[in-house]
Amino acid sequence: MKVKLIFCVCLLTQLSFSQEKNELPYYEVPDYPEEFTAGTMAARMVDALGFRFYWATEGLTESDLAYKPNDGSRTTRETIDHILGLSNIIVNSTLKKQNSQDQEELTFEESRARILNNLKTAADILRESDDISEYNIIFGDNKIPFWNQVNGPIADAIWHCGQLAIFRRTTGNPINPKVNHFTGKIRN
Repeated sequence: MKVKLIFCVCLLTQLSFSQEKNELPYYEVPDYPEEFTAGTMAARMVDALGFRFYWATEGLTESDLAYKPNDGSRTTRETIDHILGLSNIIVNSTLKKQNSQDQEELTFEESRARILNNLKTAADILRESDDISEYNIIFGDNKIPFWNQVNGPIADAIWHCGQLAIFRRTTGNPINPKVNHFTGKIRN
């Protein structure tokens, strides 16, 4: 009987853990911190990007992913791959890691999860930081100050989330109308 009970507890724990692992961050923007610091402000920008990306990509179809406005532009999927590269730069900065031009091939679902988890990791590190100036963007021997993170990868990724929203509206699959970008929550 004890063995069955232990087995059931272990199984339930494993199932619970598996469900938690499958939940992606940024369904909603996390609650804001009580104090304003450089780290909490930078983290909030990354959190806002995560929320916008989550909803710009939630429920995309193969048709949505293949859409491109004209021959000279990226498809929705190629735009997501670009955002993946930007999210790698953002998280590598907070991890104090050098950036690489190599990008592995991932499915859409894997790319989406990687982007959201990259942003969550970066935001969590920034939120706890007293000095975000230590998070340089590193390309080879070049260390680029955090300032460029704001007007570079973060702003660029937000821009591209807007493109994704327009692309999906064009394909007849608009963003969930309950998404409130101002509050970072989902309306009931």
